Amino acid sequence: MYLPKHFQVDDPSVLASLIKDYPLATVIGIVEGRTEINHLPLMLSEDKNRLYGHVARSNPLLKIANENPPNITAVFHGPSAYVTPSWYPSKEETGKVVPTWNYAVVHAEGSLKLLDSPQWLHAHVSHMTNIHEPTYGSNWKVDDAPEDYVQMMLKAIVGIEIEVNTLIGKFKLSQNRPTEDYAAVFAQLQKSSDEVQQEMTQYMKPN
Repeated sequence: MYLPKHFQVDDPSVLASLIKDYPLATVIGIVEGRTEINHLPLMLSEDKNRLYGHVARSNPLLKIANENPPNITAVFHGPSAYVTPSWYPSKEETGKVVPTWNYAVVHAEGSLKLLDSPQWLHAHVSHMTNIHEPTYGSNWKVDDAPEDYVQMMLKAIVGIEIEVNTLIGKFKLSQNRPTEDYAAVFAQLQKSSDEVQQEMTQYMKPN
């Protein structure tokens, strides 16, 4: 990843917060010489050293565990927003401005391990469900479904663990702009009616 120093974020707590808020990751690995890309919800362990998820047993991603080394990358995409040069005060001064795109992403690189214990899988999907269901005002639990159906579904998946070797963020948030331009971008995003644009301000500090 191209990563200018002023866009680099390596604070584990900040990176963990983005992963928690945007858990659907783009998971990338090489399987038998070809790039395999999947989109999976992942959860970061409390010590921030491992990511957990699950995939269908027929998913080619599982073959990465047999590669040497079993390397894999998970990319978590936070909010993004188009930035128009018309927001910059410097536009009136020099005219030397162009549009850009601001965004926040986290890359986690590590090695893939498979987890095939029925007990672990049940606990994992229950934990994931318990985290996300309240977001929709629901109290649905895995055990609300018929037991035989739950067991059938669990047999169709395999748990995955990614032992994280590197965790790095790229938060491109107009830090390279003059102070006045940065403040103007923050103000414009903050007052936007677009929720995604407003989310960008959570990663910016007003000047």
